[in-house]
Amino acid sequence: MARILITSAIPYINGIKHLGNLVGSQLPADLYARYMRGRGHEVLFLCATDEHGTPAELAAAKAGLPVAEYCARMHEVQKELSEGFRLSFDKFGRSSSPQNHRLTQHFAGRLADNGLIGEVIEKQVYSVADGRFLPDRYIEGTCPNCGYDKARGDQCENCTKQLDPTDLINPRSAISGSTDLEVRETKHLYLRQSALRRDLSDWIDSKTDWPILTTSIARKWLDDGAGLQDRGITRDLDWGIPVRRGDADWPGMEGKVFYVWFDAPIEYIACAKEWSDEQGRPDADWERWWRTDKGADDVRYVQFMGKDNVPFHTLSFPATIIGSSEPWKLVDYIKSFNYLNYDGGQFSTSQGRGVFMDQALSILPADYWRWWLLSHAPESSDSEFTWENFQASVNKDLADVLGNFVSRVTKFCRSKFGEEVPAGGAWGDEEAALIDRLKTELAAYEGHMEAIEVRKAAASLRALWVLGNEYLQSAAPWTAVKTDPDRAAAITRLALNLIRFYAVISRPFIPDASDAMLAAMQTDDADWPEDVDTALTALPPGHAFTVPEVLFRKITDEERADWQSRFAGVRT
Repeated sequence: MARILITSAIPYINGIKHLGNLVGSQLPADLYARYMRGRGHEVLFLCATDEHGTPAELAAAKAGLPVAEYCARMHEVQKELSEGFRLSFDKFGRSSSPQNHRLTQHFAGRLADNGLIGEVIEKQVYSVADGRFLPDRYIEGTCPNCGYDKARGDQCENCTKQLDPTDLINPRSAISGSTDLEVRETKHLYLRQSALRRDLSDWIDSKTDWPILTTSIARKWLDDGAGLQDRGITRDLDWGIPVRRGDADWPGMEGKVFYVWFDAPIEYIACAKEWSDEQGRPDADWERWWRTDKGADDVRYVQFMGKDNVPFHTLSFPATIIGSSEPWKLVDYIKSFNYLNYDGGQFSTSQGRGVFMDQALSILPADYWRWWLLSHAPESSDSEFTWENFQASVNKDLADVLGNFVSRVTKFCRSKFGEEVPAGGAWGDEEAALIDRLKTELAAYEGHMEAIEVRKAAASLRALWVLGNEYLQSAAPWTAVKTDPDRAAAITRLALNLIRFYAVISRPFIPDASDAMLAAMQTDDADWPEDVDTALTALPPGHAFTVPEVLFRKITDEERADWQSRFAGVRT
């Protein structure tokens, strides 16, 4: 039994996430966690809400709520939606937790002790009307490179040129629109990432099994000179983790908070302590996952994220851990994803474009979405959600292949043998051939799941469903029963056991349907089929079952057209 630590990129607090966010981190992480648990491994699966920074303050102000109350409410919303999608987190924590406050301040103190924190006086834009310093992305103006009039102070979205706020023509506050801006001096702490270049380079070079997407992004940021600059880790904001050096005050940093991208990844660790504290467990229970001097040296740590998060997880967060000189667990494998686009354009949280998690669950159960998103995961390149493709995939894969098999087998058995596994007859060459093919395809499925090849795993799982349908069509128990009832009984007995077999191996992708199949077969035996021959005799003759409700219904053309129209505009 292995021990596997899994984290997915923590979603930002300001709003409900869209399906592109879901498939880029949390959903494939859940797939992997469920599979590893199913194989008998010990898994700790962690996620949290990312609650600090200016966007949280602005979203709270827009909602007319104090920022702490807003974050608490949105945490519950995101937690409920994650449960709706059956994301099996062991803990869904909060970056604003007391545990993360203490741990972030601890890391800052350790980095300072090791000479990796510098104090820098810098010039930042101050909005007199707003009474605050403005982060770069909250300053807008005209790009000096292309003339785009809504360029941000950090980058022009139109031409992608990197900018400083002072580069903008006619700058204004993105908060209030005020042009009454001043450049003022302010002092901040910087993490001296550049001093860790060799350590980070050697560490990245050692990860020879990382996906090409992950490694190429990490190396680009590390090697181009601009990606590993010393980086500010504090901000002039009210909401956040107060700047302290461990348990001590930090002279000159009064009233400042740590930058959200410094404290957010530390929440992965703090979330484990939230998990153990919540259950009244000793610190040793979470430390055995995160500290190599407390047993974490045999843990395999796997992270899931969209490609935009790769630089922070391959450089900044590892710089924090390495720079602390403490025995914290570093990630072993990073599974990164490209972007899921939406119906000819892009998903966008800020513009409200696409299908969001709450909307998705309002029209169809989670398994429909889980299957499509995972079977079309944007692994090797960007992929696109279209309603036509979604309808076709649900109808063909879930309804016609898996759902149809379960319905035909159970209804036929009920009509000819009653609601129990029939006795009589023996398996012959056709059954032996099927079992051999099942073994081969199951091994391929397991190999893809172990390697976190999501789309290939989905294709192998569908192939396993297809084998059952092909066997049923070829063996034709409805014909055999007329002349050889024992032969029909043997076919049906194998097919009923295949339903339990499919329920177990399909659970990582479609957990609700898996539960429904097991309930119909009246068994709680969800053990992984380590031996296929044995697994296909798990339900003996005389074992009772029920005919389930329709496992998956088809999406009609009218529904598809309605949803396509309803979600074509901007979410309000």
